[in-house]
Amino acid sequence: MLLVLGSGLGARTWAQDATFATAVNVVSVLASVRDKQGHYVRDLGQDDFELREDGRLQQIKYFSRQTDAALTLGMLVDTSLSQRRVLDEERNAGREFLWQVLRPAKDSAFLIRFDVEVELTQDSTNSLPKLDKALNSLDVPRSRAGRGRGGVAAIGTLLYDAVFLAADEVLKKLEGRKAIILLSDGDDHGSKVSLARAVETTQKADTSVYAIHIFDENGGLARGFGGRQRRRAPARRRESIGQKALLKIAEETGGRYFEVTGQKPLDQVYREIEEELRNQYSLDYVSDRPVPSAEFRKIAIVTKRKGLTVQARNGYYAR
Repeated sequence: MLLVLGSGLGARTWAQDATFATAVNVVSVLASVRDKQGHYVRDLGQDDFELREDGRLQQIKYFSRQTDAALTLGMLVDTSLSQRRVLDEERNAGREFLWQVLRPAKDSAFLIRFDVEVELTQDSTNSLPKLDKALNSLDVPRSRAGRGRGGVAAIGTLLYDAVFLAADEVLKKLEGRKAIILLSDGDDHGSKVSLARAVETTQKADTSVYAIHIFDENGGLARGFGGRQRRRAPARRRESIGQKALLKIAEETGGRYFEVTGQKPLDQVYREIEEELRNQYSLDYVSDRPVPSAEFRKIAIVTKRKGLTVQARNGYYAR
């Protein structure tokens, strides 16, 4: 089946592979633990954790540190017109991050750019030169062939569609640790799927999202269809709406939300994400309700040591 997403000319088609889910009893949860000062706690054992599903205590069957486990990263970059002045920063910081995090022959990454279209610019690979080339190809719609009426760049930001496709088309089929790095101002315009659907699909793919709020503070006027100009909403309002969307995606998938500011540049955000990816625990259990269903089951994890904060996804879909 072909899934077509996009608006205007140049909409892309995605090959949607037929996949068949099988009932799996083992539930795997990745968790990171920090103390009151925000430092990662690295010396916990299986007996230091308590895990509950829908309020019922579960027995942790398998436990390990995940510093050596293979990792698949999906980097999703907003290339809409609102991001045109920060793209260079995103390219450079993204390149440094991937070179630092990915281990040859063990980890892999893919790159998706989204604006009026969603495009898989580079499929999952462990080739850093290929990822470099894909990052270098990022641009805003005005410099590509796909335009709106009158030869003017079309307006649109298919953020939710991009998250959905990364999870459903790429990550759902993969095993092991999986994470999405999402760079955007959080505004969505024109997606075919809802925010809730994008989050649900990411949860079903057992993937965490690290959402990075980055936007051009001097975006000014943007040109719309037919050559008309429209003034963007005040930055404070755009930021509030975008923050809520990105925060929801991050929190409900067990990832984290970051905001790029003058005090916290993008390269510092990437360093924090890298540190977290290197300091995760894997807790696997068999639910006391092993029968698959379409329901969402809530997961809560705490440590027996006081004063520690556990970050993990808040549930899973029994399937």
